[in-house]
Amino acid sequence: MTKICCIGAGYVGGPTMAMIAKKCPDVQVMVVDINEERIVAWQTDDLPIYEPGLLEVVQEALGRNLFFSTDVDQGIRDADIVFVSVNTPTKTFGEGAGYASDLQYWELCARRIKEVSTSDKIIVEKSTLPVRTAEAMERVLHSGDNPVHFEVLSNPEFLAEGTAIEDLEDPDRVLIGGHETESGQKALQTLVDIYATWIPRERILTTNVWSSELSKLTANAFLAQRVSSINAISALCEATGADVADVAHAIGTDSRIGSKFLKASIGFGGSCFKKDILNLVYLCETYGLQAPADYWRQVVAMNEYQETRFVTTMLRSMFNTIASKRIAIFGFAFKADTGDTRESPAIRVCRELAGEHAKVVVSDPKAIANARVELSDLLDQIGFEEDPYAAAEGAHAIALLTEWKQYKELDFQRIYDSMAKPAFIFDGRNMLDHQALFNIGFEVYSIGKGNKTHLK
Repeated sequence: MTKICCIGAGYVGGPTMAMIAKKCPDVQVMVVDINEERIVAWQTDDLPIYEPGLLEVVQEALGRNLFFSTDVDQGIRDADIVFVSVNTPTKTFGEGAGYASDLQYWELCARRIKEVSTSDKIIVEKSTLPVRTAEAMERVLHSGDNPVHFEVLSNPEFLAEGTAIEDLEDPDRVLIGGHETESGQKALQTLVDIYATWIPRERILTTNVWSSELSKLTANAFLAQRVSSINAISALCEATGADVADVAHAIGTDSRIGSKFLKASIGFGGSCFKKDILNLVYLCETYGLQAPADYWRQVVAMNEYQETRFVTTMLRSMFNTIASKRIAIFGFAFKADTGDTRESPAIRVCRELAGEHAKVVVSDPKAIANARVELSDLLDQIGFEEDPYAAAEGAHAIALLTEWKQYKELDFQRIYDSMAKPAFIFDGRNMLDHQALFNIGFEVYSIGKGNKTHLK
């Protein structure tokens, strides 16, 4: 029986390993992490992350061929294949601070694998890493007189939170990079065979290691670029009277462009887009490519501009003061169907509103706990209320920041009746029926569309 160990029980490692265990009952999968609370949670009905459909996948394989443990060393020692899925945040110190990946956890992991391994292993990079990190990993693994041979593969994840289970079950592609040596190609084929259990072979792409590593960064950069591009146009639409939805539809029907990721909004968030683009910026600068670095840096700058512009619109619309005004935040997660708040646009919005001395009340169906952590230094200024009706009671304005489908189904007449007047609603996701809200009595502001106001 092939034995897999995954180091890291987070948003990538947990779901990916659960799906492999479900689809490959003849493969033993062990997920290890030093966080005991997280490991325990994976073995209950209250998983440490929220993802639609994940619990059912875990339950199908748990105890059969899917296991969770804090014994990292034993997991590594027993495995034929070790997936490395540890956190690689952006550095906050030293050279490359604010741009480069912080690889300290990755290197500690590599050194641990080398120290405890007693047999040859395939090491799979699952974390998003800079180009040529595999080369550095190999140098660590093969340093000294260790007789064990490690073959390093790159297998980046392309999961979207909220649809991760669908993405794992039926992916657009799986990318595996390996060395063009006999042992490299043999290791690559081993991993291909695992995925080919349920994924059509033509969707499993194989490259060299460096191309695989760079493809992950590039994919996220291109997706984020599209979001920033349409958001840049949304500002122009508001200034000229054009409708950004009409513009997006018109250009999206061009087969060369396509319609995906052309929805104007308050901006992108999540653990990947900003981090990966800044990583790309740092790589370009490292190789002396300043113009490409500046190009990609602007994608992040545009995203930050969109978040700040949203708050500016709120301030100007509400008579240039929001001090002491209650503002209900509908949605704090960076996107719907996840509790993840990393780099959520709501963080900047809430902080800037608090800076204007507004009374902010955050509501979200899944992200309240994480929101408290993100805003832990502002708990005396910001309140939290899971019930959106309670959050909106007495509020001067609502700012909708996450596209949870349940927000479409709210009784906005009831909400309007409970609010201070004039009652403002700022739709940061352009997901509500603006005319219906206007008819109720709301002052309606959106992204890249004409505003609907009763005020003259």
